[in-house]
Amino acid sequence: MIGYAFMGKAHSNAWRNVASYFDVPAFEQKVLVGRDAGQVAAAAQKYGWSESATDWRSVIERDDIHIVDICAPGWMHAEIAIAALGAGKHVLVEKPLANTLAEAEAMTEAALSARERGVQSMIGFNYRRVPALALAKELIAEGRLGTVRHVRAAYLQDWLVDPDSPMTWRLNKETAGSGALGDIASHAIDQVLFLLGGSVTEVSGRLHTFVTSRPGAAGPEEVTVDDAAWATLTLDTGSIASVEVSRMATGQKNSLKLEIYGDKGSLLFDLEAINELGFLDATVPVREQGFRRILVNEPEHPYMAAWWPQGHVIGWEHTFTHEIRDFLAAIHGGTPPSPSFEEGLAVQRVLAAVEESANAKSAIIQLTSFHPSAPTEGA
Repeated sequence: MIGYAFMGKAHSNAWRNVASYFDVPAFEQKVLVGRDAGQVAAAAQKYGWSESATDWRSVIERDDIHIVDICAPGWMHAEIAIAALGAGKHVLVEKPLANTLAEAEAMTEAALSARERGVQSMIGFNYRRVPALALAKELIAEGRLGTVRHVRAAYLQDWLVDPDSPMTWRLNKETAGSGALGDIASHAIDQVLFLLGGSVTEVSGRLHTFVTSRPGAAGPEEVTVDDAAWATLTLDTGSIASVEVSRMATGQKNSLKLEIYGDKGSLLFDLEAINELGFLDATVPVREQGFRRILVNEPEHPYMAAWWPQGHVIGWEHTFTHEIRDFLAAIHGGTPPSPSFEEGLAVQRVLAAVEESANAKSAIIQLTSFHPSAPTEGA
């Protein structure tokens, strides 16, 4: 695994626990890679890795390494993933796929080429593994909502509300690619595509930075990414989705709210109530209609049979355990896992269109399908 900070900690917890609850093929947590030798060694010992290293290139050349989990910042994703896939390693990479559309396309082409050799790859949109959202997907696929007309997706946080919060790599376009757009709108857009299926054909968007300068190590530094983003998406299914994201929403800690409205029913979800799904069945008589709360803790619910007795809730960290379980199962079965790099690229193309639209004062941007180039020799 490459990276040992926030996401590295979350992924390590999943690798350490997945075999205790799910039937997965045997594996070893071999090497944790980071830039600081002392810190990565301490993290490796703490998180259950056998050894540590500072040079990811030498690690992916090792014969005893078969999977590479990329938890490094987005600007490093393309180089590491393409090299790892070329070395025949299965790759899991955190979202968003890359910082630029060109990098995401190159990664997708590398993944398609590697898949022909039996090498699998997946992007870590962990919210697909929230049992309540997996149940929502099932209900929509079963037709319980009928024709889905529109969706509201809002991912709101408040960790940047204080204008004196210090500058970080996440606020620099060169290292982060974008701000709230890539960081959390990627999750919201992926949920729209995951739940509804289909693809986005039109995008209109707006970006805004509320605090343009923050304290840095040597004085004030310019914030070069967005604090908040808004978008309207048209899908080829006929559905319309509105997406709003902010890291300046006072009082909202980590709230991914989803509202899905069909002609036969509706669904409500909020990540801050991760075990609950609201469902309205519009096919019953009006006098009986109303949203009902489904506590998604039954063995019949997605992933839940592996955990606790009914009513004993699970948390955010379990989504990564489910993600690792599904990734290992796909590798073991020789089947391409989902979300694939192609699915990650689809989200990346929407993110790029939001930026393009915002730069053009919310003009409507038309999206076309991605067509990989012909494989080059040695690809």
